[in-house]
Formats: sequence, structure tokens, C-alpha cells
Amino acid sequence: MNLLRKILFPFAILYGLITSVRNFLFDKGILKSYSFDLPIIAVGNLSVGGTGKTPQVEYLIRLLSQNYKIATLSRGYKRESKGFILAVANSNAAILGDEPFQFYKKFAAIQVAVDADRKNGIEQLLSQQEKPEVILLDDAFQHRKVIAGFYILLTSYGDLYSDDFMLPTGNLREGRTGAKRANVIIVTKCPFNLLPDEQNDIKNRLKVSENQELYFTFIAYEDFIYAENRKINVNEIQSASKLLVAGIAKPEPFFAYLQDTNDVCLSFPDHHNFTDKDILEIKNLAQNNIIITTEKDYVRLRGSLPSEQLFYLPIQSSFVSGSENFDKTIIDYVGKSTRNGKSD
Repeated sequence: MNLLRKILFPFAILYGLITSVRNFLFDKGILKSYSFDLPIIAVGNLSVGGTGKTPQVEYLIRLLSQNYKIATLSRGYKRESKGFILAVANSNAAILGDEPFQFYKKFAAIQVAVDADRKNGIEQLLSQQEKPEVILLDDAFQHRKVIAGFYILLTSYGDLYSDDFMLPTGNLREGRTGAKRANVIIVTKCPFNLLPDEQNDIKNRLKVSENQELYFTFIAYEDFIYAENRKINVNEIQSASKLLVAGIAKPEPFFAYLQDTNDVCLSFPDHHNFTDKDILEIKNLAQNNIIITTEKDYVRLRGSLPSEQLFYLPIQSSFVSGSENFDKTIIDYVGKSTRNGKSD
């Protein structure tokens, strides 16, 4: 914790008080919440950024989309548009935001929408001729105006919410007690061989209750990097000179997976909007070498850099263990839910 954050500790106390009062008002029904007649799954976190929400939402899409009509609803962070937008053929990352646009490009069979007002976004989705059967709310754990039927809370292995503080001293958006709203807690970005003893230690630190399920996941990188019209096995480019570019919250694992001795790594802030100056810097550093970026950054860099040079490395969320139990929990909720988790 740096000196400035320590100095701002009184503001963290004030911010924590404000969020606690807000949650109390929603819990008591003084501030109104709204429910809807279909299964709604909210994926989010207590802290700001970097917990792996995108691969977790994609996991749910893969799990459910073969049997249900799925819609994702996101805020559309840093998009240039306002209000409700439903992704269509001419949509792009500027209109939707990078992560929703990534969903749209990867999953042709689902609906992808953005709206900062999740209640309005759900109402707009339900007014469409092709209505969704399940809605996945991306980054909506604090959006108390909508009552989701199922809450998935993510926390990073290297930055557990139990060890964090309220903003601006720490990174928490709300107090740790907010975790009680979660049906499932997932510790993300774990070592793939996380031992049971350490899992139990984390469970105790997080104070997981008896009615909550706890899982541990790790980031699995694909064996190929992809360009617009081709792919290359990672093993073939591991020792080749290349430029690695990332505009994500914690790029170190991405760099470590691909980097060789002579490679250059170029890091930008999370959700960075690449300027002409940035593009020129990337081109100058890359020269004739290939450029590998994250899938999220690719949707913003595509069209600004030579297509034959620009590649991305996809990731997926994989469970250390217990994936069958997690899948069953989600499928059972969606199958039995008739009104936000209220079963027949």
C-alpha cells in the first residue's frame, strides 16, 4: 500500500459507510429492486478490475448456449455510445466496449447488449422479437437495482477480497460482507496445481458460508495464436522475435507465457483506447516482427495494424477441480428457475 493510499484512509472509511448504507437500503426494500421472469446470472467482484470476469462469462456461454437462448448484458466500459445498444453486424468495440464486442465476435448464436442501466437493458432485451431465455449480467455484482437469481463472485488468487481495503486505500468497491450475496465464489488465476491444503486455507480466509460453493480456476492459454485468416502454433513462435502488447489489468502472466529473451513487452492501462501515437509506437517497435496481443486488445487494434502481423492469444477459464459440480449447479438453477431462482 503506497503512501498516498494510506493518507486517503479516512476517505476509504467514508466510502465504506456510504456503500454499507446503500446496501442496507436495498436489503430492507427502501431502495427498490426489480426481478424478472427468467433466469438471470450476475458475474462480478468486490474489487475493481482484473479478476477474470470475461473468461468466466464465456465459460457460462459455452455451458448454456447449446440448450438456451443466451443474452449477455454489460455496461460497455469506455464505449463511445450511450444508452441501450444491441450488437448488430456493423457494431464495433467503440460502440459496444471491448469485452462485449469480443462476446459478439466469438459467439454468433447469442445476443450481446450494453446498457449502464441494467434494468432498462433487461427490459429492452425482453422487448425484442427474439427474447432471451437466460441473461448473463457482466460486472453487475453491485448493481442492486436488479435482483439476479444467481450470483457468481470472483476474487483473484493473488488479491483476495479478504486481504483488501475499501477504495481509495485499497481496491474494494464495497465491504467484504457483500460476499454474502454470492451463491458461488470463484478464486481465479490460481496455480493449476493448487494443493487442497491451500484451498482450505483460502476458504477459511474468505469465510465462505455453508450455503455457498467455492471453486478455484486458472487461466488456460490456447496452443495457437490467431490472426484474421490464419493461426500459428505457439511452439513455432516461442523463440521468434516478436512484440507483445497488452492493455489489461495484470498482463504479467500473458507476457510470461509467450516471452523469449529478445522479445519486447509493451504494456498499456486496462481497457486502453489506442491512439495514433500508440499505433505508431507499436509499429516502430515491431518493425517486421509479429505482434501478439490479448483477445480483448485485438478487437481494438484490428484494422489499425497490418493484419498479417497482428495476432492474439485466446484464454479460457479452467477449474482446478470440481467443474462437474459447478456445471450442475448452474444447469440446475437455469432448468428449475421460473422467476429469478424461485423454483417450481
